Amino acid sequence: MSLLLLLFVLVYGMAMLFILFYSVAQAHLLYRFRLFLKRGHGATPPAPDVWPMVTVQLPVYNERYVVERLIGAVATLDYPADKLEVQLLDDSDDETTQLIQAKIQQYPRLNLQHIRRPDRSGYKAGALKHGLDLVKGEYIAIFDADFTPKPHFLKRTVPYFADESVGMVQTRWTHLNREYSLLTRLQAFALDAHFYVEQVGRNSLSAYINFNGTGGIWRKETILDAGNWQDDTLTEDLDLSYRAQIKGWKFKYLPEVESPAELPPVMSALKSQQFRWTKGGAESAVKHLGTVVHSDAPLKVKYHALAHLLNSAVFVAVLLASLASIPLLWARVNNQLPEEIFTIGAATLLSFLVISLVYFQAFSREKASFSDRAGFLLYFPLFLSLSMGLALHNAVAVWEGWTGRKSPFIRTPKFNLEAPQHRWQENLYLNLRMPFTTYAEGLLGLLFLAVAVWSVVKGEYGLLIFHSMLAIGYLLVFYYSFQSYKKT
Repeated sequence: MSLLLLLFVLVYGMAMLFILFYSVAQAHLLYRFRLFLKRGHGATPPAPDVWPMVTVQLPVYNERYVVERLIGAVATLDYPADKLEVQLLDDSDDETTQLIQAKIQQYPRLNLQHIRRPDRSGYKAGALKHGLDLVKGEYIAIFDADFTPKPHFLKRTVPYFADESVGMVQTRWTHLNREYSLLTRLQAFALDAHFYVEQVGRNSLSAYINFNGTGGIWRKETILDAGNWQDDTLTEDLDLSYRAQIKGWKFKYLPEVESPAELPPVMSALKSQQFRWTKGGAESAVKHLGTVVHSDAPLKVKYHALAHLLNSAVFVAVLLASLASIPLLWARVNNQLPEEIFTIGAATLLSFLVISLVYFQAFSREKASFSDRAGFLLYFPLFLSLSMGLALHNAVAVWEGWTGRKSPFIRTPKFNLEAPQHRWQENLYLNLRMPFTTYAEGLLGLLFLAVAVWSVVKGEYGLLIFHSMLAIGYLLVFYYSFQSYKKT
């Protein structure tokens, strides 16, 4: 075996071992989730005799399509008016500000403060920190602009703070536009697995979970004790979550309390969101991994924290494994590698079986009937292919996060689209500049398509499904990207 071929074997093997490491963590979370379903989450705490003061923070920046809907939803919150204040943290530089000023006139009884800063320093983290200096509430609920909190949100979450060790309560995202398109259905498919299996599983283990940036409520004391909002990562929510839990604060996750929100309906918007989440996750890993490893936390907590903080690295592993698999396929066709290597490699593919069970469990929670659940056989391969097709885009984000390359906080455009007949093309916030990685995704799609065809011609089918899914995934990502970036 040549040194170059040995290098490809090592790269492929290490990448697949990392995916196996991650899938073992997922399997444990699935087990804990199943236990949760059997045992339940315990009794809901009683309402307090006197409701505490709560501040609702609404950070917005250029949200002309959704800000009025947001204000209308918050105005329906069922909570004593004298114990509720709302901060509209408005960093906008377009007509959003005028829309806010007009909308709040409709709710004279709502204690709504329209707060403007001189600049966007610190982006969302900076806005939240600025608002925190002005709040009157003991507890801080946060909603992004595309959320529509339900009236019962505060009365369902505030009672959990009777336990003085609880620092944050997170609720489960649901999706206003799940059925808008195939792209939104696949996103819902992915997020449901996080909000059902992962969050529930980690919380039941007393492992670290994360505030998801919105749809949650904090104890003000917790934020300050953990060092306040910081803007040195693109995921200020994940960063603060780890700082707070490392200091000993407990988080509570409530899957039964829903927080409806909008999914990005186009690939360019999805990519901007994915890039921020993935790069921010990598930045948070650099910031917190050492602290977690050297902490006094139980081993199971450390293990799940490692898998949690490094989950964005799965995209790097998929990219490396997919590229290394091409010369390995050539070597197998030409009898250049021992058969044992491929037998061992096949065992690592069990990772995908575990991951499929995680997603099936989440999918089954949303789809009650047998015919609906049968749709999993369609959605999971498509979801997995699309995820593979995002590997290049997200691997670039991970690399930037690991190496400390800084970039601005790019907001995800909001659309207020719930029906398929609504058009996204008129959205003024869409980025119409197609990045170079989109062309690379198209080329990779063609490359893996050619590899799949070549393997059929050679009668070698061991990696055919893998390469076929990569081809479909990259070509789908390229198609949806080209569609959403081009001018219409």
